[in-house]
Amino acid sequence: MNEKFAIALKQIALLGGINDYIAISSRELGDKLRISQQSASKRILELLEEGLIQRDLGARKQRIKITKKGLDSLRQEYSEYQKIFELRDHILIHGAVATGMGEGQYYVNQPGYQDQFREKLKFIPFEGTLNLKISPQDANKLEVLRRSEGIVIHGFTRNGRTFGEVRCHLASIQNIDCAVIMPTRSHYSDILEVLCKYNLRRTLGLNDGDVVDIRISVE
Repeated sequence: MNEKFAIALKQIALLGGINDYIAISSRELGDKLRISQQSASKRILELLEEGLIQRDLGARKQRIKITKKGLDSLRQEYSEYQKIFELRDHILIHGAVATGMGEGQYYVNQPGYQDQFREKLKFIPFEGTLNLKISPQDANKLEVLRRSEGIVIHGFTRNGRTFGEVRCHLASIQNIDCAVIMPTRSHYSDILEVLCKYNLRRTLGLNDGDVVDIRISVE
């Protein structure tokens, strides 16, 4: 994202423009950005043209709000700064154990996946996955993970059904080796699925609601 757009969006977000409209004049925004009123007015128009904000002119003072596109751009900026200042070769995520829909067992047992797990992860996973519901404060770490290359597990077709590509990241929970699996076509769930050659619930004595830390390699 253009640096001048990022700076302006950051100021709008700090004023509360992520969750609702904020009333702000071009002069006030200019003061925040340390630019002239004319330049601030132009910046607002540029943000509108890029679809990064939306504006309501019905009130005496203009009201603006960051759009989903603008929020996604801010998240990307945040992820990149995390890589610079917080991350080295791994991230630490907190998650609460949750019961899944049972789909993990079906997919993990597919031979087309299992052969690749054996070759690329160096283990055959226990049937099913451990599901961790990620805490809101760690949501941006998931963005970092989604943007990382990881280990590609290729999709395949079996009995007329197509199974999609997924990406894995090596990880560990309490020094037990495991891997996080993420579909390439993610629906941005806050649930993280964990593969391990052991039944992690039984091995670690985990129940729904228990919070665990998972250390995930970032490649």
